[in-house]
Amino acid sequence: MADEPRVERTEEEWREHLTPAQYDVLRRAGTEPAFAGEYVYNKESGEYRCAACATMLFSADTKFDSGTGWPSFTEPAVAQAVELRPDRSYGMDRTEVLCRVCGSHLGHVFDDGPGPTGQRYCINSLALSFDAAGEPAPAGSSSSTPGPDEADAGEHPQ
Repeated sequence: MADEPRVERTEEEWREHLTPAQYDVLRRAGTEPAFAGEYVYNKESGEYRCAACATMLFSADTKFDSGTGWPSFTEPAVAQAVELRPDRSYGMDRTEVLCRVCGSHLGHVFDDGPGPTGQRYCINSLALSFDAAGEPAPAGSSSSTPGPDEADAGEHPQ
């Protein structure tokens, strides 16, 4: 993952590549309404990828029902796929989760998840795309990350 190329685009290119709702979440750190996201109740086997660049982020094997209204995972599929940053916005002390490849906001991680990690990666559905088990990965993507011109947008909540 360390030698994977970063996906960089201008803000205008991001606006063209993403839906307005995805742009708000992924590029402006917005949050979709609780229980409104496409993947909140998804129980299929497969992989969750970054909706902005198709980087593999989470496995359905680590998804659990947190009751919070956003898809929740105990850990990333590949630890290096995400970047964690302190977030003190809105008077709260949280840890933001970003895609390491494209820098997009995915959601937040909290220390109130189930064992063994004790973590809850609370991710916006609009920040994700989903590849069901047995389906091919998005065109031009590998099991980790596509190049900048191969990214495929999808939808996901936080």
